[in-house]
Amino acid sequence: MQAFRIHKGLVAPMDRENVDTDAIIPKQYLKSIKRTGFGPNLFDEWRYLDAGEPGQDPATRKPNPDFVLNQSRYQGASILIARQNFGCGSSREHAPWALEQYGFRAMIAPSFADIFFNNSFKNGLLPIVLSEAQVDQLFNEVFAFPGYELTVDLERQVVIKPDGVELPFDVQPFRKYCLLNGFDDIGLTLRHADKIKAYEAERLAQKPWLNNRIV
Repeated sequence: MQAFRIHKGLVAPMDRENVDTDAIIPKQYLKSIKRTGFGPNLFDEWRYLDAGEPGQDPATRKPNPDFVLNQSRYQGASILIARQNFGCGSSREHAPWALEQYGFRAMIAPSFADIFFNNSFKNGLLPIVLSEAQVDQLFNEVFAFPGYELTVDLERQVVIKPDGVELPFDVQPFRKYCLLNGFDDIGLTLRHADKIKAYEAERLAQKPWLNNRIV
């Protein structure tokens, strides 16, 4: 998992409340057994005018010119601002996969659905909760100023606006530790790889029959 420390990026606005995980990545794309390739289908039903299917070349699709991520001023955005209850609905982990694989590193909203919030941290995305008034102001500034960028400093736990104003945010210490070091659940376990190998070697020396295999 990619570590997160300080990130500066272009901001894209998702000006909708209660965006659910089926909108973030529609159900037909959950058939894949891989953890890659979901970025082109992020917000698929809003992003394209035609119906998409797994494996379809995005270049053959009809993009919706009115959808925010298809507008030239937001191309390359890596920070998403959203309204309340972002990521609600089913618990699919594909939603943060799609956001991360599209290129987003952080999301800012007044609230996130709990399971989506937890899944985001486990997949290298930083969900930031700010007040509704602060998020409203960010939306106003993004709409007013093309090329609007924010800097997210996880170590200091602040969002820094272009004018230098800092917006503090809370993050649970363990989640912060994992993001700063790029540890997902597997990475956390692998910190103890030497101890695990030593334990397995000792166990097999004491109980060699455990290594028997049925052919």
